[in-house]
Amino acid sequence: MSTANSFPETGFVRLNLIVGRGRPIPVSKSTWWAGVKSGRFPQPVKLGPRITAWRVEEIRALIDRQGC
Repeated sequence: MSTANSFPETGFVRLNLIVGRGRPIPVSKSTWWAGVKSGRFPQPVKLGPRITAWRVEEIRALIDRQGC
């Protein structure tokens, strides 16, 4: 089963489910944030003062493009 299939169909996911060893995008958090800043990775959505998440649809599209 693909890692993209383990995500819900719609909604939001937090960073700890996206990046890291054994995760769909195997990069460090600092690499991820640099990629967000450069436009390589999707922009986050602020759900609250201390809650940042990403749209599942955008993460699935990224995984499909990267072939992860």
